[in-house]
Amino acid sequence: MSVDVADLVRTRTHHPEAIAEAAARRVRRPLLGESGRLMIVAADHPARGALGVGDRKLAMANRADLLERLCLALGRPGVDGVLATADILDDLLLLGALDHKVVMGSMNRGGLQGARFELDDRFTGHRPEDLQRLGFDAGKLLLRIDYDDPGSLNTLESTARAIDEMAARRLPVFVEPFISRRDADGRLRNDLSADAVTRSIAIASGLGGSSAYTWLKVPVTDNPDDMARVMETTTLPAVLLGGEVGDDQDGAYEKWRGALQLPTVRGLVVGRSLLYPADGDVAAAVDTAVGLL
Repeated sequence: MSVDVADLVRTRTHHPEAIAEAAARRVRRPLLGESGRLMIVAADHPARGALGVGDRKLAMANRADLLERLCLALGRPGVDGVLATADILDDLLLLGALDHKVVMGSMNRGGLQGARFELDDRFTGHRPEDLQRLGFDAGKLLLRIDYDDPGSLNTLESTARAIDEMAARRLPVFVEPFISRRDADGRLRNDLSADAVTRSIAIASGLGGSSAYTWLKVPVTDNPDDMARVMETTTLPAVLLGGEVGDDQDGAYEKWRGALQLPTVRGLVVGRSLLYPADGDVAAAVDTAVGLL
């Protein structure tokens, strides 16, 4: 699909109500299809100022290019839906790309990449009431915990209340937990050791007054062989996140392949590594990931 930016801007300028109208007529589907697996393409990075892909610092800054890549990915067999912020989902609604797809709204994007307040990850995206009003299918939130940062307690509390509000609406919420810390240069790093990922899963699983609608979005550990032990920490359904783009795409697929065999792991939520593969072939990258399911 070729995206006409002028047409999108014209609609947004003269008919802003067209977004709500498109959401109201969107043809919905169950969260899980017959396979019981999920393949979601993620594109909520720009709202946190995370525009880089590999050595391309502003790769995701071209909105028309991003939308075209998303439409291509969403059109591939086996792709269930998309995770994004309101601006991107609104564009996809106007493009008619979300029929029969799972639509997942990104809820907290306040922890801007590289900012001193990065761990103060406030809920600046979709609210539970927005997701319900628009007829979207789920929400996603990022939970980074730094044991040396007292502000992490505020993040935990706001996350718990968001889980409560989603459960009250019977809307699934995908919680992406990390144990994080700052390095000697002050940059925030996520700890992907088995112990840290285990701890993050245990903490996230216990948040809120009900876990009935909580899913987990978890990374593959530094040593993929640790995943079987790590995923014994919870009975909540989980999806794997894709992580940073690297040159060894085949190695990433192998890491996902093993973890996808675990009983609690129900699918993949992958963004940049599929939308911006090293060889530029989005369709092939998506098809390969779908094949792992």
